[in-house]
Amino acid sequence: MKNRLLATLFLLALAGAARGTEPAPEEDLYLSALQAVAEGRHGDASAIVARMIARGPSNAGEWLDLAMIQCAVGHSAEAEALFADIERRFSPQPGILNIIAQQRAQGCHSAKPLSQWSLSAARGYDNNVNQGASNPYFSSGNGVPLELLPEYQPRADQFSVLAGDYTRELGQNGDIGYVQVHLRQNDRVADYNTAALFAGAEHPWRWGRWKLRSSGLLGVLTLGGALYQQQVQAQLRATPPLVLPEPYDFSVQGSLSRTHYRTLSNFDATTLEVRATLGYHDDHSLAQASAGALYDQGDRQRPGGDRSGWSLRLLARTVLTTKLQGEVDWSYQHWRGQADYSPGLIDITRRQNTNTVRTTLIYALSATQALQLEGRWVRNRENISIFQYDSRQLQLTWRWYGQ
Repeated sequence: MKNRLLATLFLLALAGAARGTEPAPEEDLYLSALQAVAEGRHGDASAIVARMIARGPSNAGEWLDLAMIQCAVGHSAEAEALFADIERRFSPQPGILNIIAQQRAQGCHSAKPLSQWSLSAARGYDNNVNQGASNPYFSSGNGVPLELLPEYQPRADQFSVLAGDYTRELGQNGDIGYVQVHLRQNDRVADYNTAALFAGAEHPWRWGRWKLRSSGLLGVLTLGGALYQQQVQAQLRATPPLVLPEPYDFSVQGSLSRTHYRTLSNFDATTLEVRATLGYHDDHSLAQASAGALYDQGDRQRPGGDRSGWSLRLLARTVLTTKLQGEVDWSYQHWRGQADYSPGLIDITRRQNTNTVRTTLIYALSATQALQLEGRWVRNRENISIFQYDSRQLQLTWRWYGQ
């Protein structure tokens, strides 16, 4: 279905070229409609077509524009009526007749909402399921050495994962909704079994020459079979009208999230993040570099008070062979607390630095199935020793997806 839409957009470009030097008053309407189709805003494209029809096309080229846009947004009957009018009322050039014949042969883009889904099953190993402290010893505020209980020290285990997601268009203007489910069960450390459910929606729109996408998300997480965390998030991503070389893109993103912990007191938080991303994308490779600033406002009694921080991320993905892709992802995050973490016990203002490296190989079994081998390394270094931890995971995933 996506390939048919791309073919229609290509024919739209040919239609514009086929008009040659024919007059085209108010050409911005045509370009705006074509841009709306490319961005999935079919409702906006239909409104622009109505304006163009009201204006009254004066030649075969303009009628062809309208017919191709109608076809791109799924209005097959309207497109065919315009094709017939072109053939009856004008003496179109051979190039225009050829475009009409090609479009009739391939058919118009289906008006049925697009959807995508995937299911996955995985098996893996984690050497630190509970994020246990690398150093179990620490000194209290009075200098007395203390040792963490064994349950707070690293615990290794194997685990199984079942996950699924579903995405669907919600209308003709590019809105989408999605649901994600993720279940993880450890072989022995059952207290750290997790189940997560997220649901959200996205809405694309424009403000002048800026492309915008707003989204909202709701999520819940269980830990050890009990409800642990609830989350709500609002996000806005903006692409400014910068003139960049074709493979590159740049965007800025802001998000505001609220996290509520059902089993922990005084740990609820409101987090604000602003992030800038530079991307590169061609037929074989993808790369992204991003940097963000964060502020986390906690409840009044939260240990350490509010905190601020920043983060960096580098991502690269490329085609290695016909069926094999490789991906490398590195991220670094720094947090700085506002006050001593626990006066009288831990008289230190917390500083947290976390490095995460993920490498992935994806092998295509077929057009709808793939195997994925992923390794993840986390190195969390802090100035409070009992919060430092290292984690290594290896996971093999089978994924099945479709439309």
